[in-house]
Amino acid sequence: MPYPAAEQSAGPATDHRPGTVPATDHPRVAASAGNPPAPAARLVRLLEALWRPALLLAALFAGWWFVAEREYMPNYLLPTPGQVWATMTGDWSFLMRNTYVTLYETVIGFVLAALLGLGTAVLIVYSRTLEKAVYPIVLFAQVIPKIAIAPLLVAWFGVGLTPKIVLAVLIAFFPVVISAVAGLRSTDPELLDLSATMGAGPWRTFRKIRFPNSLPHLMSGLKVAVTLAVVGAVVGEFVGAKEGLGYVLLVANGNLDAALLFADLFLMSLIGIVLFVAVEVAEALLIPWHASRRGGVPLATS
Repeated sequence: MPYPAAEQSAGPATDHRPGTVPATDHPRVAASAGNPPAPAARLVRLLEALWRPALLLAALFAGWWFVAEREYMPNYLLPTPGQVWATMTGDWSFLMRNTYVTLYETVIGFVLAALLGLGTAVLIVYSRTLEKAVYPIVLFAQVIPKIAIAPLLVAWFGVGLTPKIVLAVLIAFFPVVISAVAGLRSTDPELLDLSATMGAGPWRTFRKIRFPNSLPHLMSGLKVAVTLAVVGAVVGEFVGAKEGLGYVLLVANGNLDAALLFADLFLMSLIGIVLFVAVEVAEALLIPWHASRRGGVPLATS
């Protein structure tokens, strides 16, 4: 006996027996279909991504505490966690003032490096002549030890913030250029041909096709550059500086104040981590469609 037409046109049958879940309602199936996972699933995935590094950090902290408390190394070489915490709380205003200086130098240097690096990459990609002229200079500038030119920058720009920002730009510039060039050149040639056939000019093609396609590569380079910018700012503060975390590091080292040195290193690392996460968030907002963002948790591969 044939089924009625209405029943024949209906979708696949759904099992409504107690205890069964429709296939399309399963969390993994829904996520693969493009639906965002539930907040509980996001939290579980976040915890799965964080428990390993959290466990490793806890083990390292326990080892540090054990060695320092048992005085296997003298306290002027390895302070206890309590001594570092007491230094951070006791010198909080001093450390925060110098942290702000280093953070300011890092952010300005990173932004300038990102803009100059992207502009240089565009010139390299769009002009073969400029590529042959600029690329060797960029490579030459990268291999020069930056600490060696820090005194020269102080002689040119004085002892203010300028030489520190310039050094941060020089160190962060190279990964931005390399990643941007790779991204701009990764565009499918068929898309470029189609764009030209449809009458789009170079600027429109760059804005609609080349630049969006280069974002995955570019964001990877920016994540490397933002951490290197911290290094550049601190190295710049080693020469002719009277403020900043690099200056505090020199003071702590000269006075054999290991607790202050460890507190200073912790704040340097914190600046790098915060800025790295900021770039990660920007990447998630700009390219949520890319394969690297489908895991839902940055840096989680399993």
